[in-house]
Amino acid sequence: MSEEVPLPEPASVTEPATVSPEKTLYLGKWDTRFWAWLIDFILVILFLNIIRGLFDPFWKLPLLWDYRNWEFFAIWFETIVFFAYWTVMEGFRGQSIGKMVMNLRVVSRDGSKINYTTAAIESFGKAFLLPLDCLIGWLGMPGTKLRVFNRISNTIVIKTDYREPAGILYVKEKE
Repeated sequence: MSEEVPLPEPASVTEPATVSPEKTLYLGKWDTRFWAWLIDFILVILFLNIIRGLFDPFWKLPLLWDYRNWEFFAIWFETIVFFAYWTVMEGFRGQSIGKMVMNLRVVSRDGSKINYTTAAIESFGKAFLLPLDCLIGWLGMPGTKLRVFNRISNTIVIKTDYREPAGILYVKEKE
């Protein structure tokens, strides 16, 4: 008679083991991201209007709110300036001025700093295709807080803490 070989137990479906995260990243809220974008938008338009004022006698760049006189070249010029602004600022330190004000930062999915190429991919959607970029992100990837070009560039927008440097304590005087 042959020996019976015990069969392995069937794999049971259990809950995945809880793994404590190495670090916690808090995704930026859509409303905070909107305010950061609006701050950037106002600053860049202000800058472009100052440049327009300097070169007005030579080159007519229409004001943003003067939609009756928009020209194809002017719109593309402004869009490229926005693209360059976001690429340089977010590639350098992960933050545009609006993101600095709103305590947000663009990072890779593991929380590390992004480079200029990644910043350019992420900024492309924001500068050239923002309504479509956001709409597809909201509808196609609900709950992820990602735009399409965040997904393509493998980036996320996180909330940052503005803390005192190590070893420094700020004390507020009572008023």
